[in-house]
Amino acid sequence: MRIIYLLPLLMLLVTACSKDTPDQQPVDLTVKLSYAAQEFNGRLDLTDVKVQVKNLSNNVLAEYQAKNGSLLLENLAAGQYDIVASITFSKDRFNELTGGDSQEEVTFNASLSKVSLLASQVVEMQLMAGKMGEFVIKQIYYAGSDNKDGALFRDQFFEIHNNSDRVLYADSLYFGRLWGRQSMARQVEYYLPNNQFDWSKAEGMKMGGEANTDYVYFRDLFMIPGNGKTYPVQPGKSIVIAQNALNHKVPFVGNNGKEVSVRNPDLTVDLSKADFEVYYGDIPGHKIFASDIDNPSVPNVEILEYTGNDWILDNLGRDAYAIFKTSYRVAVDALGKYAQPSIAKPSADAKKYKQVPVKWLEDVVEVQPHINDNRIPKKVSASQDAGFTFVNLGAYSSQSVIRKSVVSSGKLQDTNNSTEDFVVIKANPYGFAN
Repeated sequence: MRIIYLLPLLMLLVTACSKDTPDQQPVDLTVKLSYAAQEFNGRLDLTDVKVQVKNLSNNVLAEYQAKNGSLLLENLAAGQYDIVASITFSKDRFNELTGGDSQEEVTFNASLSKVSLLASQVVEMQLMAGKMGEFVIKQIYYAGSDNKDGALFRDQFFEIHNNSDRVLYADSLYFGRLWGRQSMARQVEYYLPNNQFDWSKAEGMKMGGEANTDYVYFRDLFMIPGNGKTYPVQPGKSIVIAQNALNHKVPFVGNNGKEVSVRNPDLTVDLSKADFEVYYGDIPGHKIFASDIDNPSVPNVEILEYTGNDWILDNLGRDAYAIFKTSYRVAVDALGKYAQPSIAKPSADAKKYKQVPVKWLEDVVEVQPHINDNRIPKKVSASQDAGFTFVNLGAYSSQSVIRKSVVSSGKLQDTNNSTEDFVVIKANPYGFAN
């Protein structure tokens, strides 16, 4: 299994807003690198770390090389920055330095978004181990297509890829979206220093800080059915899960009996041959959207947790997506559920979110709004996804985010840093990034 190590940047302390003003003086940023695991300190070198710094006020990207575990950036304009750091070792070099037996090159990386630099600071960065899955999230089409000429949000889909060298089975593969703070405007919950929910304060929670570090909380959760070997996925192949498994390029009749057409078929996609679909119509007493139609030729996923009238992905880009695999459905059903940690006592019918151990997760991809000022606190830690991705034209753009291909290996790139791993394309189920 490929080994990935992540470099999370520690929280930067800020005391004022980040907008530049004429009287703000240039600032210096010192980045210091070390390893959290003591066994690597003194064994793995920290030379030639690539550090990318993007000024969010003008979108200018600059690249630097850190030497011997340290980098000094002088005379930066005060403001907000995205920072990405990475270094890659060949498998032979990594094994020589550590005595390990890695079969592939080893990548170290980290990123932090919307870093507020208002004064000269020193940032400590520690190496932490991440997890590499055989199934990876390949493509997320959350933006939808034009709300007048396209298919609105009903053509959204989610694609999962077999990134291993062997046949895998999609049976009992779980997927869904994680829940966290969606807006900085609300101030009615308990928050951590990073402005994300403090789940240790959730009603009924019986654990402390590990409620935030060792678990994630699913907004919705679905499972691919099967007996264990019903749905094989060949190496290098993927499965597409459609919100609605229809050919969105042609007219269809909704479950209300009314015909729906699309003005510009080129803006949308054909999902009539998707591998699975999410159909809410079998939920007892649940009202669904007219476009939620059951395609009898496409298997439905099992619904464990849901919200809304269909599986509508946030087209503003405020979701994090995760997958995991276990054949023990009883263990998943037994997991606890908690309302978000509101200061006021939650109502009896408040939505509760399934608590899943981080160690179960096989892959996580964080998505953020494409506008810098609209971005929200990350829902996952750097050990799950050190960065984030987004479509650059925003909602209803027909764009999706897709994982890069590695020509030398024939696999998809997976460094546990979606800032580095994903690019933007026009939505293309089963396609690949150029």
